[in-house]
Amino acid sequence: MPNAQKSPSRTPIERYVPADHSRVAFTGGFWKSWTETVRDVTIPTQHMRLDEEGFLEVLEFDKPAGPLVRPIQPSGLSMQHFFDSDFGKWIEAASYTLKSNPNPDIEAKIDAIIEKLEHGQMADGYLNSWFIRREPEKRWTNLRDLHEMYSMGHLLEGAVAYYEATGKRRFLDVMIRAVDHMIDTFGREPGKLRGYDAHEEIELALVKLYRVTKDPRHLKLATYFVDERGQMPSYYDEEARRRGEDPGSYVFQTYAYSQAHMPVRDQTQVVGHAVRAMYLFSAMADLAFENDDETLKSACDRLFDNLVGRQLYVTGGLGPSASNEGFTREYDLPNETAYAETCAAVALGFFTHRMAQIELDSKFTDRLETVLYNGALSGISRDGEHYFYENVLESHGQNRRWKWHYCPCCPTNIARFITSLGQYFYSTKAGEVAVHLYGENTTELSAGSTFLRLKQTTEYPWNGDVRIALGLEQPYRITLRLRIPGWCRDVRAFVNGEAIKLDVTKGYAAIEREWKDGDEVRLGFDMPVDRLYAHPAATEDNGRCALRRGPVIYCVEEADLGTQPQRLRLPSHGAIVANYDAAFLGGATVLEGDALEADACDWQETLYRTEPPALKARRFRAIPYHLWANREPGAMAVWLHEK
Repeated sequence: MPNAQKSPSRTPIERYVPADHSRVAFTGGFWKSWTETVRDVTIPTQHMRLDEEGFLEVLEFDKPAGPLVRPIQPSGLSMQHFFDSDFGKWIEAASYTLKSNPNPDIEAKIDAIIEKLEHGQMADGYLNSWFIRREPEKRWTNLRDLHEMYSMGHLLEGAVAYYEATGKRRFLDVMIRAVDHMIDTFGREPGKLRGYDAHEEIELALVKLYRVTKDPRHLKLATYFVDERGQMPSYYDEEARRRGEDPGSYVFQTYAYSQAHMPVRDQTQVVGHAVRAMYLFSAMADLAFENDDETLKSACDRLFDNLVGRQLYVTGGLGPSASNEGFTREYDLPNETAYAETCAAVALGFFTHRMAQIELDSKFTDRLETVLYNGALSGISRDGEHYFYENVLESHGQNRRWKWHYCPCCPTNIARFITSLGQYFYSTKAGEVAVHLYGENTTELSAGSTFLRLKQTTEYPWNGDVRIALGLEQPYRITLRLRIPGWCRDVRAFVNGEAIKLDVTKGYAAIEREWKDGDEVRLGFDMPVDRLYAHPAATEDNGRCALRRGPVIYCVEEADLGTQPQRLRLPSHGAIVANYDAAFLGGATVLEGDALEADACDWQETLYRTEPPALKARRFRAIPYHLWANREPGAMAVWLHEK
């Protein structure tokens, strides 16, 4: 399919540029604690786990390949096929911390990995530890199943991040040689393979590389991979036949699993593997801007609306099914069996952030914020070294966090999300600064011909008061665009203590004026406790409500209730009060109120009877969903029965 043509009558897409994450310093409050924990605990312990679990052994190219750390599955895939991706993501996350907090020990560990990668790289640039050590003759023969470009993509993202953090080119040059090899191998030109990896990732990594190198070949390859995806006849059928296999025996039966069932511009419903989908959509958003491609932007809009309107958990989790690690049907949102992989939530954060840089609309950043405080953050424990792969919305005590996982893609993904967090807070373009998220921090941004210093003072998300102080060398006219969260029904705004009326477009309030040093904007977001109700087609949530305050979704744990929260019945108009508890897991706002509990005391050994259970009054306490499973084992529920 040829690239979409630019319309000469249409204004090209103008993109906001995210802040350099290292120039945003979290000086207190919610994110200071989390970012320091990930930097000081998560990054070092993840390297330790990679070593303990044998992941780094795959880089011993001079040694015979030893026994598999992860056996071959019935599908023919071993998790070991993509071990490279795990230390690629670790390097990326660690590099983000190095940019603002140099650490010689972490840098030396990264350099040791890079040295092995460079040593093992094949003469033509090919780089994948599995195939180089075990099956070099099979490289590029099964793009449908074996994740070669996926692994190279994560290595490439790590290389870009490490170069930007340290200025060292060694890893970047290794990966440029790998990309040169892919350029020589794939495309529509005679003699090349018209293939693309079934697990998207290389596409968005190539755009990152292009923004560093400005080499148009890197952008062209990313564009080819997106444009070729889903073209018929399917490349996966052709390569299966070349392997002597029946394409009909594909374990997942449909290429919708990889979003390769039709060209991406024709897709209207989010399907298949959730992480793959979000990585693809992220690349599509990048290419929509870089190629000024309105057709890709329109496809992203349609797919975003389908996801948010019919397939997204209230926590920002996505992908309900373990069988395909992804989507089933619209409104299928089971709670106790929710898959909602941490990686998928993180990847949704990538997608929504990219969309907000193209079109400043709070519908994107609202979902980014939901993911950040709920469906992604729940994937890491408060101590920074235990994790969830799946993020259920209901449990009877069977779900516990783990130190490492059989497929440990999620720990390094949440680490790179949090260590690069600063870029999600601010964006700039000519004459404008957009403030997307709120939290105590300081930053310095390039604003036209001057630098603008911003200092946020706030206890957000526990409190809705935000003060933003401006620092300028001289007075300067600029537009501040401040996101008004979609959950907020009432906001008060002041400039230098004087109340102002906000002009809000697509969820962002614009304040244009000549600013001077010391000016201050104050926002007061109303934060009542909201009860949320699901669409009737989401049948498992009928008769239930979820609790939200500000951007935070709440749950009830057995650790607070003393019994299973599934027995609770919330009076439909009962008061629920928010209180800050400084002693609770580093400090958090909790919710408390009166409820009813289904009493089982008089049932004895009876399983069924003709009278309903008696209801007794009791108090309940709800905690932020992202903090659940940080104490003793027990039941949990996000969606609570209402009476």
